[in-house]
Amino acid sequence: MTNEASLEATTARDAFWLRIIYIVSALVCAAVAFLILGPRPSSGGSLDVSALPLVNASLNALTTVLLLIGYALIRRRKIPQHRNVMLAAFAASAAFLVTYVIYHWFKSGPKPYLGRFRGLYVAILLSHISLAVVILPLALVTLYRGWVNQRPAHRKLAKITLPLWLYVSVTGVVIYAMLYR
Repeated sequence: MTNEASLEATTARDAFWLRIIYIVSALVCAAVAFLILGPRPSSGGSLDVSALPLVNASLNALTTVLLLIGYALIRRRKIPQHRNVMLAAFAASAAFLVTYVIYHWFKSGPKPYLGRFRGLYVAILLSHISLAVVILPLALVTLYRGWVNQRPAHRKLAKITLPLWLYVSVTGVVIYAMLYR
C-alpha cells in the first residue's frame, strides 16, 4: 500500500468513526434532555433510586481522581498506564451517565435547590450542563485519537479536553453537595 493510499484509508476510517462519535453524542444528549424534561413513566416509583445521587457524585469524584492520575502518568511518559487510566476514567463517566439516566427516569423531576446561594448554584449548574454536552464528543474524539495512535492530534485535543472534563466531574460533585448536603 502506498503512502497516499494509506493516508486515504486513514482519512476514511477517521471520517467514519468521527461521524459515529457525533451521532452517538447527539443521541445521548437528546435522550438525557428527554429524560429530564419529558414525561415520566406512568408506573413511576417502582424502583427506589434514592441512593443514586450519592453513586453519581462518587462516580464523578472517581473520574476526577482518574483524570488527575492519567495526567500525572502522561507527564512521566508512562503511555500504557496513561491509556488504561484514561479508559477507566471514561468507564467511570459512562457508569455515571447510566446511573444518571436511571435516576431521572424513575424520579419525578430534577431536585430543586433550596439553599441560600441560588445564583451561584444556577451558574455552576448551567456551566456544568453546557460543558457536559461538549465533553461527551470531545472526550470520545480525544480517546479515539489516542487509541489510533494519532499522538499530535491527541495531545492537542487533550489540552482542551482535560480541563473541561475535570470541571464537569468536579462540578458534578459540587452540585450533589449543594442539593443533598
